[in-house]
Parts: sequence; C-alpha cells; structure tokens
Amino acid sequence: MANQYEVLADHYPSSSDYEFLYTLITWIRYVQSEFRQSSVCSLVPSSAERVFKLAGMVDGFCCYLEQTFGDLKERGVVIGYDARAHPPSGGSSKRFASLAAAVFTSRGVPVHLFSDITPTPFVPFTVSHLSLCAGIMITASHNPKQDNGYKVYWENGAQIVSPHDKGISKAIEGNLEPWPESWNAEEALKSPLLKDPYQDVHTQYFKAIQKLCHYRDINKSSKVKIVHTSVHGVGHTFVQSAFKAFDLPPPYAVEEQKDPDPEFPTVKYPNPEEGEGVLTLSFALAEKEGASVVLANDPDADRLAVAEKQESGLWRVFSGNELGALLGWWLFSCWKQQNPEAAVLKNLYMLSSTVSSKILRAIALKEGFHFEETLTGFKWMGNRAKELIDQGNTVLFAFEEAIGMHNNFYFFFHTSSKEQQTASAASHASASRQTSKLRSSRSYLLKKTLALAHFLHHHKQKTNCP
Repeated sequence: MANQYEVLADHYPSSSDYEFLYTLITWIRYVQSEFRQSSVCSLVPSSAERVFKLAGMVDGFCCYLEQTFGDLKERGVVIGYDARAHPPSGGSSKRFASLAAAVFTSRGVPVHLFSDITPTPFVPFTVSHLSLCAGIMITASHNPKQDNGYKVYWENGAQIVSPHDKGISKAIEGNLEPWPESWNAEEALKSPLLKDPYQDVHTQYFKAIQKLCHYRDINKSSKVKIVHTSVHGVGHTFVQSAFKAFDLPPPYAVEEQKDPDPEFPTVKYPNPEEGEGVLTLSFALAEKEGASVVLANDPDADRLAVAEKQESGLWRVFSGNELGALLGWWLFSCWKQQNPEAAVLKNLYMLSSTVSSKILRAIALKEGFHFEETLTGFKWMGNRAKELIDQGNTVLFAFEEAIGMHNNFYFFFHTSSKEQQTASAASHASASRQTSKLRSSRSYLLKKTLALAHFLHHHKQKTNCP
C-alpha cells in the first residue's frame, strides 16, 4: 500500500493547493486547545511535514457534520472569507475558502461560498437565514498579518460549545489522512453543489437591521460628523451600507485604511484594541473634517472601537464596558418607548460574560427585566441567547469585555432567532444614532457614561493583566 505522502502526491493538483495546506492545516496542533474556543489561528507553519494535516482537519469537521445531521446533504454549509493573503506563498483567505469548499462538495454537501470578501457577521447570519447546518469564516480576525485561521458556527448561528467542540476534535483526530478527491478546488468551483449567497445575504442582512432603527427623523437631519476606519480590512462598504440602512449621513472614511490590504501597512497590529496607536489617522481626518466621533473595526469587521472628542479638545477612547453600558441603556430606552406595558418585562433579557462589567445587571434591577451572566466567551452568550429566544423570550442585548483589552467589544442584538446576527452593523448605526440623539440635546457620550455610573451608584472598572 502506498504511504500517505505518495497518495497525496498523486492527487495534488497545483502549487497553490500545496501552499494552502502548508499555510493552514497545521492548525491541527491547536485543535485540543483552540478549536474549543470556536476559532483556530496560527502563524504560517515552519515545517512542510505538517502540510498533510489540514485536509484531515476539514475532512474531520465534515465527518462530524455527517454524523450529526442526517439532512446535511440537503441543508449544506456556508463559507466566507476576509481579505488576508500570504505572499510569496500564493495563499489567501479566498483560496483557503475554495479548498475548504472542495472538501464538502466532494462529499456531496451543498456549499454556499461567498464570491467576494465578507465581514464575519455575514456567515452566522447566513446560517440562520438559510437554515444551514454550519458555517466557516476564514479569517485571523485582529491578529497580525502573518496569521490566518477560521471561525466555526453551528446551526443556531452561534459559535460551537460542548459537546460539539470535543466531537469535532475527535473526528479530526480520526481523519488525519486527507481524502484525495477533496484537494481539487478547481473542480469544486465548477460543482453544481456550489452557490453564491452574496447578493441575497447582503440584501437581507441590511433589511433585517432596519428593524432596529429608532428616531429615523433625527438620523436624517443629523449634523454629527463621524469618521470610520476599517483598518485595511473588509468593513468599509459594510459600514457604509449600515449607515444608509439607518438613514444616517455616511461617515468619512480614512482613505489610507479604507481598502483591504493584507499587509496592513499603516499599523503594527490591525486591532482596534490598540486604541490611539490604530486611530492616529482617524483622529487626523476627524480634526480636518470637524468630526466628533471615530469608529474603528478590526479586519473582519466584528469588533468595534469608539472614540469621542471632548470639549477639552482631547479624544476619549471608550472601553468595552463603557460601550456596553451606553448601548445597553440606549437599546432599553428605545425598547421601553415602544413597549410601555410593564408586563412585557418578564420576557426581556440582557446578557454579559463573567469578565465584563455588571452594569447591565444594575440596569436590569432598576428597570425590572432579566439579566444573566455567562461563562467567558461570546459563544456562551450566543448559545444562551438562542435558548432564551426559543423559549419565547426577547434577548435585547449582550456584550463582552475581554480581560485586559479595553476596546475588545463583542455584542449583538436579538429580536428573533432570524435576526440574531445583525449585531455588528447595527452597533455602528446604534452608536452613531445615539450620538446624534445626545448631541441634539447638547450632550456627549462620555457625559452619558458618567451619568449612568452615577445613577447606578458607580461601577468601577478594573482590569488585571498577566
């Protein structure tokens, strides 16, 4: 019997496929520790011997889905990707996504493969919108340029938790020898099992977030100037569309960082957590245009940083806990106006993780709705929110502030199970329309933050870093 290396060589179609395997599949060494975090990220591998483990990883995931879903070949999966690339290897997130799709189509599984770069929230939204079994997003999120990885979403639109994380890991370990027929991305792209969901999802996503818009008249007449940076990622057109969906004036885009660029030439780390280090160009543009608020995304557009110019002329970058307080207060205020009956509070929830501020709990105690705390990680909030929604409840808002990362801000809005992944775009618009509303009454985001802290008897933020 031919050994594994000989079998793979016989079926290897191109050097590009080799680079894909060389770059990504070595993540197998991270399976036990990182796959259970619902995402896998690593540096470009240094040893070619690990190249043969990637296909086994994707094959293993496909096997687990086959074992779990009897209707996998009817429902299928979705795969999205960001703009990362790894010259001179020739690998890229797009190439990686195509080869991942080849694994599924070779097993007769329909794949909804986006034809263009997408923000991460599009993938879980597509899972819910099309009732798919799972979703994969090829991205390294806010990591340095040499990294790549992927995030996995389950049929409920949330990231995976136990027992699926352990089950997937076990399936991967049992499929370390790749299926030879799954290596040919060129054939996969011709498969009738492959569909492009981009246009439909783009339309439905922004249609869904319009339902979260309040004070549309104020939005239309807003004079507040806002700057946005996508930090060389995929967020520019996404955020512009979100502002349009809310009838807000379009934000000024930081020209040097507007277009996707896998080299991230203007920043050391493409991470809004870095605060002023990432926002230097944004502040300069804001000063030039007279803008008072800056919004920043990470490269896959699922993180948001917000900064506001104060009356002193200095810029204040808000922490995740502060943004959680502001957006939680804002959303409840809007919801309460539309639902004045006290009885409906019994089915209203907000969530945050154990490492986050307890300010939502304080708001819940004062207002009479429910608050729940989850384990650390957005996946826990997403899964718990879906459980509550399936029980007939409304989960209005959830957020997490990661340990030691003041601008690491994850959040989402839930009004129904089909709208659970409209968060990222809605958050940009919510922060912007909240600013417009406050400025119309001659107030500031920071002033509102301080007022909330005082009203709720102060909430002290303390971060411990290792």
